[in-house]
Amino acid sequence: MEFRIAREKDLERMCEITAQAKDGLKNLGLDQWQKGYPSREIWENDIKNQCTYVAEEDGIILGIFAFQTTPDISYYEIEGEWISAGPYAAMHRVCVAEEAKGKGVAGKMFAHGFRMAETLGFSSVRIDTHPGNIPMQRALGKAGFERCGEIHLAGGPEKGALRIGFEKIL
Repeated sequence: MEFRIAREKDLERMCEITAQAKDGLKNLGLDQWQKGYPSREIWENDIKNQCTYVAEEDGIILGIFAFQTTPDISYYEIEGEWISAGPYAAMHRVCVAEEAKGKGVAGKMFAHGFRMAETLGFSSVRIDTHPGNIPMQRALGKAGFERCGEIHLAGGPEKGALRIGFEKIL
């Protein structure tokens, strides 16, 4: 599997995978990603800022994730405790194409995010997900993330929504 920064030509496929992920969350009875996030505009901005990566195999995009190297305002307050007080990278908007689910794509994306974070000198990686998103929580545990507590999203269409914060020490 290869990883590269998302490009303009990837946008349609990225939106297709996002729509699949939104449908999957809806089918789980979750309100996560049901209020317009992530949107085409978010992905366009990510492409412009070169902060989103695609996981590609044989020329087909199988997964997407955003990689953030600045502090996330949603992580400033937590009901619980982050493992590390040091600098961290964050992964957001992680989604896998429906046809690639169960094939280890998410785990490979996490591992790539960990390598990037280490290369940039970060001591940990943080991520969050909906309390009811059990498949993602399983994937996070498998990748070595530890549950740290509850956060509330600080902005966007899901502002105020409860999420579970996870961290992995590198």
